[in-house]
Amino acid sequence: MGMTMTQKILAYHSGNKTLKAGDMIMADLDMVLGNDITSPVAINEFKKAGCDCVFSDEKISLVLDHFTPNKDIKAAEQCKAVREFAKEKNIKNFYDVGEVGIEHALLPEKGLVVCGDTVIGADSHTCTYGALGAFSTGVGSTDMAAGMSYGKAWFKTPSAIKFDLRGKLGKNVSGKDVILHIIGMIGVDGALYKSMEFSGEGVKHLSMDDRFCICNMAIEAGAKNGIFPVDEKTLEYVKEHSAKEPRIFAADDDAEYDAVYEIDLSKIKSTVAFPHLPENTRVVEELSEKVYIDQVVIGSCTNGRISDMEKAYEILKGRKVKKGVRCIIIPATQRIYLESIERGYLKAFVEAGAIVSAPTCGPCLGGHMGILAKGERCVSTTNRNFVGRMGHVESEVYLASPEVAAASAVAGYIATPDTMEE
Repeated sequence: MGMTMTQKILAYHSGNKTLKAGDMIMADLDMVLGNDITSPVAINEFKKAGCDCVFSDEKISLVLDHFTPNKDIKAAEQCKAVREFAKEKNIKNFYDVGEVGIEHALLPEKGLVVCGDTVIGADSHTCTYGALGAFSTGVGSTDMAAGMSYGKAWFKTPSAIKFDLRGKLGKNVSGKDVILHIIGMIGVDGALYKSMEFSGEGVKHLSMDDRFCICNMAIEAGAKNGIFPVDEKTLEYVKEHSAKEPRIFAADDDAEYDAVYEIDLSKIKSTVAFPHLPENTRVVEELSEKVYIDQVVIGSCTNGRISDMEKAYEILKGRKVKKGVRCIIIPATQRIYLESIERGYLKAFVEAGAIVSAPTCGPCLGGHMGILAKGERCVSTTNRNFVGRMGHVESEVYLASPEVAAASAVAGYIATPDTMEE
């Protein structure tokens, strides 16, 4: 029996000729990632274990993105601990205020991850880099500490689910709608510790930003990782952003999958995940009544890229955010922020009545820059809508695409660009 794409990458990094689901391996790592919440814990474990040196000063990335600029004294102390460690260990890929970005948008932009890499990060959405044809997955801070020390990690080789993508997305439908549709179909544990492997002729119609978004939320289906095949778009992206040499792996024709789903992209419509799980999905045009909102957030490691800013701009330019609705827009990196300025997006956002934040995870995890009060509702392009995720336990988060989020900001209720009333 052949191997899946993920199994081939793990076999290469563990020195095995072949692997099957369930095999335990020790794999070499190309990148170990931490942020300002998880890195301090990992650093403490690193020191408690008596570790002195990191395995590489170039294969560790420390990104201060969750509570920066520091929101309070505790956040400042956490960031200080990471800064001191990065300086002491001469970590080359350390990103602080002024050059920081949301980690899962920043690393691909900086060219730190390419096709065929094996990456662990002390953040569950590390699975984002599967869009580049890499194996990437979230781990705990203790595993991050071990990874920083030895450059290796233990894995149980995952089985896989195949998603055969066909057709092409319609107008105002994007990668966020695809992954919400899939999670709604299989559930939040539908891919538990499995690899979500995407294939089919429909892949070529998805942008790299669509693919980043889809892989980012593989964890919301319980997956170990999500991964796309390497094609011309992938290689073009890697060539533009990185000097690293990509390694291309492809699934064998006789690879074994636990299930195969065929997804017709042309039939996917604007989809929203209602509280309080990403699987609680509904098609916007099928809502029986208007769902009025208090806040909109457009940004995060899921949908804070330049194409997301462009989608928001196309809807908000020349329009006004509905009175009583707070619209918060967060470009994911400094580069995206600057490009948004140069394209005139930020001017249009401010004129529409939105505010623009420096790059930060901020409200996504209830950190800062948009906490919800009791009873408030938010349409957000983030990735989780658990109870209390963005603030008060009696607030509500509705996950949506940038198109739906921007249209909802104008309408004052959950809407699409075709159904919003100005």
